[in-house]
Amino acid sequence: MALYFPHIAIFAAFMANNMYQIVATEQFSEKVYKYVVRAPRIARARKAGHFIILRVDENGERIPLTVAAADPVAGTVTLVVQETGVSSAKLCALKAGDHILDMVGPLGQATRIRQVGTVLACGGGVGVAPLLPIVEAFKKAGNRVVCVLAARSKELIILENEIRQWSDEVLIMTDDGSYGEKGVVTAGAEKIISREKIDECIVIGPAIMMKFTSLLTKQYGIPTQASLNAIMVDGTGMCGACRVSVDGKIRFTCIDGPEFDAHKVDFDELLRRLGGYKHLEQAAFQEYLTHQPQA
Repeated sequence: MALYFPHIAIFAAFMANNMYQIVATEQFSEKVYKYVVRAPRIARARKAGHFIILRVDENGERIPLTVAAADPVAGTVTLVVQETGVSSAKLCALKAGDHILDMVGPLGQATRIRQVGTVLACGGGVGVAPLLPIVEAFKKAGNRVVCVLAARSKELIILENEIRQWSDEVLIMTDDGSYGEKGVVTAGAEKIISREKIDECIVIGPAIMMKFTSLLTKQYGIPTQASLNAIMVDGTGMCGACRVSVDGKIRFTCIDGPEFDAHKVDFDELLRRLGGYKHLEQAAFQEYLTHQPQA
């Protein structure tokens, strides 16, 4: 005779109701995926610039991801993730119908959206995902929005159609020239800056890309914001791992940011800190892949 433990059944039902179901997925490229996740309260409260922290399972790390889109009616949020390590690989292995253990958000400071005139939005690689809601918000605020999307090659350009929907103009740059114009993001940005007045710039992407874009806009005296969410761990200001130097002062990316005045960020320090545990992360990822069943 089967035994029934009511308290276990109740706990299982509670956990199922509080896990976050993936309702749709899309693979952009070999290692970049889009997930639409049911999270009604986050969807209702989220604003441009906000991020969430998630854990795939009980042994998973806390992964910070900017909310690329939200549908308050459907109660869903859209996340874009690149497979770079163990935890992101676990997330990228999930399919529609699977569940994420937990998500917390929206976190961080929302982007300061207002009518400024002409906004230059520069996105590199998966940085286009957090850029999308900011582009949309600036356009809805009555600004002219010009975007530069950059990646190594055509297949790594993501969310182009969505960006075009909220932009007056979009310039595509690829390192290998396989799509758009050949060159890096700064070449595209300078092309636009040289022909028209830019009132504000927002740049999101790899730290090295944000560094050189901010150096360019500083030459032209263009106010520039950079998003630094890649360095976050805890997401609530307690661990201190996301500290950055801004104008010579320590700031915490998760609670003071994730966006900061790019001209005041110490990008050299940021780059050193981002690479501090790279060899350990690579070793852990290799061990994880070694123990995965062969397809």
